[in-house]
Amino acid sequence: MCGLYSLSKSARETRAWFQYRDEAEFPPRAHVAPGQPIGIIRMEDGARRFALVRWGFIPSWVKEVKPGKPLINARGETVMEKPSFRNAMRRRRCLVPADGYYEWSGAEGRKTCFFVQRQDKCLFGFAGLWEHWMGADGSEIETATLMTIAPNRELATIHDRMPVIIAPEDYETWLTGEAEEAAGLIRPAPDESFTLEPTVIGRAAAVRKPDQLSLF
Repeated sequence: MCGLYSLSKSARETRAWFQYRDEAEFPPRAHVAPGQPIGIIRMEDGARRFALVRWGFIPSWVKEVKPGKPLINARGETVMEKPSFRNAMRRRRCLVPADGYYEWSGAEGRKTCFFVQRQDKCLFGFAGLWEHWMGADGSEIETATLMTIAPNRELATIHDRMPVIIAPEDYETWLTGEAEEAAGLIRPAPDESFTLEPTVIGRAAAVRKPDQLSLF
């Protein structure tokens, strides 16, 4: 799974990399956790736009939002069939900008945290899905999830899943292509494209309560 990531590059760098219209300002964050507002890039009126949504997918057909584990990840192998995600896969795909993510490996109580980033330490885009939910009382919220897949050779040494990462040349296809065409991009990142570095971050960074977190 992917439950903690980093976006430490500046807003200017992020905008230049993903080529969206908005001049959104946000501070760099080393730890982006579930329940927090996250930045996504999606298509609106034929253009790439930046938006803030909550990390933790709520299907549009859910009648009420109940406490529990949020849908922070969607399995790429079944996303076209799962009722929670199939409509979003067809109509509401997005990119989630990041420059690294964290994964824990080892026996319970003795886990090592690894920071995973590109070999060149550049930005990259997670494959994401977003959704718009409206409650019976008129309340509204937009949410997103990150897609995962079986890992490549390097990542398999620490975990049995990795996030789906869309190559820059495929951004347009992921955002605007037909669902079947976009589904062809749900695959592991190429071998030797990412590095794994042990880090001393505490697990608590991934489990802080949403009401203790601030917006960008």
